[in-house]
Amino acid sequence: MHADLVLDCKNKHGEGVFWSAQDCLVWWTDIEGCAIWSFDPATKRSNSYAMPSRVCCFAQRRSGGLVVAFDDRISLFDLDSRHEEKIADFEPGNPQTRTNDGRVDRQGRFVIGGMNEVSGAADSSVIRVGEDHRVETLITGVSCANSTCFSADGKMMFFADTPDRKVLSFGYDTNTVPLSAGKVFASFADEPGLPDGSCVDAQGGVWNAEWEGRRVVRIAPNGSIDTIINMPVWKPTCCAFGGPDLDTLFITTSRLMSDDETLANEPTSGGLFAVKPGVRGVQDVPFYG
Repeated sequence: MHADLVLDCKNKHGEGVFWSAQDCLVWWTDIEGCAIWSFDPATKRSNSYAMPSRVCCFAQRRSGGLVVAFDDRISLFDLDSRHEEKIADFEPGNPQTRTNDGRVDRQGRFVIGGMNEVSGAADSSVIRVGEDHRVETLITGVSCANSTCFSADGKMMFFADTPDRKVLSFGYDTNTVPLSAGKVFASFADEPGLPDGSCVDAQGGVWNAEWEGRRVVRIAPNGSIDTIINMPVWKPTCCAFGGPDLDTLFITTSRLMSDDETLANEPTSGGLFAVKPGVRGVQDVPFYG
């Protein structure tokens, strides 16, 4: 099975893709391009919105507008008025870290993981912003947070610290902070790429974009990889089910740290891709705050 290009947007570093049931659009960020993008699968039209700094992940709010994890802060943001209201700084005591991967949990709270983009040290964290904008720390000792997604019933959180080459599962007791130790859900030790962004399907599978692996894989509930989506580019980054029936898997990709020869051989790097893998996804929840 392979994915096809649906938008040749040439993002520097496409990431954080999700489907909005509010406006029937695919949304994602170009982190290094400092832009947010949208795509309408029905009309094939796209829009991009310049942002004041790097957007590492974001989500729509139930009340309208966005909640945005900029590289150094989490804010409420309105694309029309350009108004920003900061909720919190992200790890202000560590100038080497920034936000990275994140999703809204089934209870409407925004979960954001960080990374050390300078040294790669495991000194970042995963935080959660509640409906009341209270910030809690869920996980510490993180090098590069990725794969954050939640089971359909909200009782399980999936997560990867990318250099560890493992996707972990956590019992997601919403009253327990920090989270109890995670269990290895799937090992990527023998995979060609590293675990990057993930989403879940309605059958309990976890789909993961393999950074520098040229593929997206489905991890079955038993932890085995049972489906492979081949990609024509080296660096898939994130995936999400979308479309009116949630039966299309949309995949973002990156041109980051690729040399001229690689980009000449893979001119659609940084594009948005899609495939219908034969299963349906689970709709993401908007941020309640």
